[in-house]
Amino acid sequence: MKFTVDQEFWDLFPQAQVVVMTVEGIDNHVDESKDPYFKDLLDKGVARSKIFIDDEQFTASPVVQEWRQAFTKFKTKKGARSSIEALLKRVSQGREFYPINPLVDLYNSVSLAYAIPCGGEDMEKLAGGLSLGKAKGGEPFFPLGAEEDAPALPEEIIYYDQEGAVCRCLNWREAQRTMLTEETNRAILVMEAVTEEQAERAKEAMEELKVLVKDYFGIEGKIYQLTAQQTSLDV
Repeated sequence: MKFTVDQEFWDLFPQAQVVVMTVEGIDNHVDESKDPYFKDLLDKGVARSKIFIDDEQFTASPVVQEWRQAFTKFKTKKGARSSIEALLKRVSQGREFYPINPLVDLYNSVSLAYAIPCGGEDMEKLAGGLSLGKAKGGEPFFPLGAEEDAPALPEEIIYYDQEGAVCRCLNWREAQRTMLTEETNRAILVMEAVTEEQAERAKEAMEELKVLVKDYFGIEGKIYQLTAQQTSLDV
């Protein structure tokens, strides 16, 4: 499978880095005996995330401000925010996180701990590879629980494949069609960074996620980095 980041993305974010990990041969079914492990892991991620939150004014947090500024550079659906802002907001409101499925829980815990957006797609469900770039407009998109198409807007930054949008507004919301489920066997996990400081955290976060994947699934993930100088990879 080929993963490509289009030039339009680099034109907007020339210093960005996209850190990728692929994992193959996992059993993502829930092991009930492991439930306490995942809840504990998420709780630890929440505790670690609090250093990135401004207790007096959530929106003043540097992470929130950086991603809000990034989202001003392209067309977005009204109200769309970075996935990491959504996670940190839940933390600031004192809301708990509960297990979803093993791989999602692992990456959510790391996303929280490093305040880095992270998403994942089922490689078996992607049609003709994966791309990140500007939408032409009208790319089909059905988020989780949706009964109607919510197509991408022209000039919106999206992940997409040959069948439509996979994730809208860069990392705002994922499509039900390609999302990670208990049946997922092969997955691609992606973290975006738009500043050098974010990039350092993203690299550390992905290395920690690789260790968690190895410990739980017994699978060695493969990590890649895409930059304006290295814009595609075969996985």
